[in-house]
Amino acid sequence: MVVCGDDGLAHRLAAELRGVYGEQVTLVVPPAQRTVRPPVVGRARAVSAALLDRVVSAAVNRASGNGGSATAEPAPVGDERTLEAAEPTEAVLSEAGVTRAAALALVYDDDETNIRAALTARRLNPRLRLVLRLYNRRLGQHIEELLDQAAVLASGDEDLTAGTTTVLSDADTAAPALAATAIAGTTKVVQTDGLLLRAVEHHGEGAAPGLATLALLSPETEGSGEQGPQLLPDAEAVGAAPGRGTVVLEQVSYASEGGVSTGRGTGLIAPMASLFSRRLRWSLAGLIGCVLALAVALWLTTGIHPLGALYLTLLDLFAINDPAVGDPLARQILQLLSGLMGLLLLPVLLAAALEALGTFRSAGALRKPPRGMSGHVVLLGLGKIGTRVLIRLRELDIPVVCVEAGPEARGLAVARRLRVPVVLGDVTQEGVLEAAKIQRAGALLAVTSSDTTNLEAVLYARSLRQDLNAVLRLYDDDFATAVYRTLRAAHPYAKTRSRSVSHLAAPSFAGAMMGRQILGAISVERRVLLFAALEAGGHSQLAGHTMGEAFRPGHWRVLALDTGTGLAWDLPADRVLRPTDRVILAATRQGMADLLRRQGRREG
Repeated sequence: MVVCGDDGLAHRLAAELRGVYGEQVTLVVPPAQRTVRPPVVGRARAVSAALLDRVVSAAVNRASGNGGSATAEPAPVGDERTLEAAEPTEAVLSEAGVTRAAALALVYDDDETNIRAALTARRLNPRLRLVLRLYNRRLGQHIEELLDQAAVLASGDEDLTAGTTTVLSDADTAAPALAATAIAGTTKVVQTDGLLLRAVEHHGEGAAPGLATLALLSPETEGSGEQGPQLLPDAEAVGAAPGRGTVVLEQVSYASEGGVSTGRGTGLIAPMASLFSRRLRWSLAGLIGCVLALAVALWLTTGIHPLGALYLTLLDLFAINDPAVGDPLARQILQLLSGLMGLLLLPVLLAAALEALGTFRSAGALRKPPRGMSGHVVLLGLGKIGTRVLIRLRELDIPVVCVEAGPEARGLAVARRLRVPVVLGDVTQEGVLEAAKIQRAGALLAVTSSDTTNLEAVLYARSLRQDLNAVLRLYDDDFATAVYRTLRAAHPYAKTRSRSVSHLAAPSFAGAMMGRQILGAISVERRVLLFAALEAGGHSQLAGHTMGEAFRPGHWRVLALDTGTGLAWDLPADRVLRPTDRVILAATRQGMADLLRRQGRREG
């Protein structure tokens, strides 16, 4: 396996392939990344510290090269070797072993770099399995078709299964989990390729009848220590924990049968509430009520038809009626009151016209948080991740106030289109979170690219509101765990979650490199549960076994069968899985590795 990248996802993916799947990995990173301490998972954690220090020391002593060439012979790290190269040129890819590799992951932060390297790699090895990280989803679909067609033409094999191309986005993979974590009680949704899976948290109660229990949450009682969640428990484990919260499967269906509601306020015509201020709307309503009251009084005093009374009142209001000379006193008084209402109506109409004009002129400008806004989510950062999280929150119809440091962020255009309030300013400065109405917010979601900024924002928000639910994005897992435990101990009545985008996205990229499309992932506290579609015939742990026998607690669980005409997900335990069955299953990272582990892979 070859992994090329320039940020934390590359290191996380290499560690996932090496530590969980037991694969041989070549990691290609820029020279500036040589001092970065990569994360370790699985079996590699036990020996990582000594090996890593040795590799970093050797890397520092090597001289840097020019252009895109590798600097020196790569240093092995167990089943991993590292190349340092400024760009993934043809020479670098050849030295990394792309011509004989099984899969290549291109996870640079720049889409153009990934596309250019993918075209080169496809020419070097038509049978190479490619996994690309692209933020532009529409472009990704075209690139995927192009590279697959190039593989077929270069190899001459119409049924080429090895040289497939998979385009993924770490932002799309992590955004649903981040959005769901920020909202208490929000359903976790995995939606891909027309398939929809829903999971929901139940606190203090067991799973409802007929629903599969995906996880047992960490106990909240004192004396539970640092016991974490239990993924894919069996019936005995669920029965032995009656008071623990659970994550249960609520629905498995095709997305056309039900979807996520779209947010309000995204149309071209602005709603009444955005055209006119609240004070002006009350003023207009009061004047209309006075006019109707005058019309009713005229009807009662003169006995004319109600519509005629309303008509005469309007004429008096606009001063186009004849003076009521010689009419009864009540009629004269009502005419004077109508004229007075007309005088009051003129400035109100002028204010309404000016406000409406200002609203249309500032349609492309950023909105400010409304004065009475409450119960919303404060979203810090409108980069790649923040933009996807914003779209997800609006799809769930959750009110959002965004905070961004500068006007050049890529997500500001999306915020304008969705008519989401934005506060521009440094979140670490006093008054910025207050402008975002943090005192009345329902949750704080800090997803900027800086760990210290996210932590500082959460700590400052905690000083303003002790019970605020907070979710912060942190890269380093050890640091994130320490922050989570400390904040949980210091604020036991507030929910605090720390999430790593690379930690959430790496399992999907690793599964794609192993030749399987991971449908999605949901976060269960600080662990990840994966969903995948597999052919039972390719896995001895599934084919020929009953549903009960195929269930391995803590590793994987079959949720449904794809029959071609629909999904059957309430299956009896004695149902035997045939080799031709296509199953939808949930699995832990280790369980997915056991199912997808390659046999007899080439050494060296």
